[in-house]
Amino acid sequence: MGDQSVFRITKELSDLQRNSDLSLAVACRDIDVRNVKALIIGPHETPYEFGFFEFSFKFNKEYPRKSPTVTATTTNGGRCRFNPNIYANGRVCLSILGTWRGERGEEWSAAQGLESILLSIQSLMSTNPYENEPGFEDANEVADKKHQKDYIRHETLRISVIQRLEEYLGISVDGTVAAPVSNREEYDLDMDVMEDEASVPFEPFKDLCKRRLLWYYDSYLATIQKGKEEVKDGTVFSRMPFEGASNTMEGRFNYSELERRLRNIKKALDAETEGWATEGLVAKGKESTVAVNLQRQYEQVVESFKRSDVPHNLELVDGNPFVWMVTYFGKPMTNLDGGLFRIKIHFSPRFPEDQPRVKFETRLFHHRISQDGTPCYFSAPSRREDVKSHIDAIIDSLEEEQPSYDPRTLVHPEAFKLYWGSADDRKMYNRRLRRSVQQSLEDC
Repeated sequence: MGDQSVFRITKELSDLQRNSDLSLAVACRDIDVRNVKALIIGPHETPYEFGFFEFSFKFNKEYPRKSPTVTATTTNGGRCRFNPNIYANGRVCLSILGTWRGERGEEWSAAQGLESILLSIQSLMSTNPYENEPGFEDANEVADKKHQKDYIRHETLRISVIQRLEEYLGISVDGTVAAPVSNREEYDLDMDVMEDEASVPFEPFKDLCKRRLLWYYDSYLATIQKGKEEVKDGTVFSRMPFEGASNTMEGRFNYSELERRLRNIKKALDAETEGWATEGLVAKGKESTVAVNLQRQYEQVVESFKRSDVPHNLELVDGNPFVWMVTYFGKPMTNLDGGLFRIKIHFSPRFPEDQPRVKFETRLFHHRISQDGTPCYFSAPSRREDVKSHIDAIIDSLEEEQPSYDPRTLVHPEAFKLYWGSADDRKMYNRRLRRSVQQSLEDC
């Protein structure tokens, strides 16, 4: 039975990691598939929007006959309860987990699995989460509902996004940033030398959250600006009628402080990205495995551009294999026709563990490019080490003529709203896109 459960868990992990769901991620150490970490990114138009919520799964040997144990770990050290069904102590109340009474047919069955549990938890992160709590009918329908949504939104930003990224980046309370790993004597740039896995904290979502922060930065800022207009700094979170000692979220609103911290995170991320170039030159000098691999891939992509009908160009910045500059020519007979755009790609000495960070140096008003030039694209997880697949995915995201509506790609709020708005909105979007394309030629 034990071997069968390991096979089942491994398959479910593989299936989830292969799909392109932008709101779920799972990972485990190779030596321990029974202990899985999962990340749920909060749904659009809810108080949890684009928050990073982590859960731990423990699978017993009787899985899938018995459900795994699931614990929420994004709780601010057990002090924050984000949902009536997700306790501050980590307990997740779901009928399929046997932790909540449900109707007949809602209990666990072997047909369910890791993905169905994650989707069930994600469904709890609704527009009006307090309606999951028995007794919510006693609450003031307007005032209480809005207040709880307000403080969940505030704490989603403070705890799941800002606090998490500060820890990842080594940012202290006063805004100072710890010396990057590359400046510490114990760090060895040659990634052929690997540390003992057990001695390294398992943080599988660090790079993903950093890249998503760059995607959603403008949305986070817009949420903060809206919060500052609606709630005065210093206002205390009020307790709902159905809340008790084990079901409360205490604190005060302070959106001004959140804005300061978020801007510091963005600066630190940009500095970290720029720092990769310096680290890369050191790695190049040492002829590290990553440096040699990137140089070889660069030469291969240059050759593929020469053989294709598309006149894109590629060069290394200052001869550094860790910084590429792609010159992209807009596709003929589209709104991009005639445009010329320079796209800078930074690689980490830990590539592909750290994925590339991409920025359009030439401004382009596009619903898949943030205001600072960060494109929202996704390449096949199985090809994360293939740079050509990243470049192809970036271009595909620009040229896609009939994309499906997907709020998880909301990286430029203004452009996104126009693109998916009325017919007049779309016309305005196309005019602004064409104007930025024409401007790209003037800036050359």
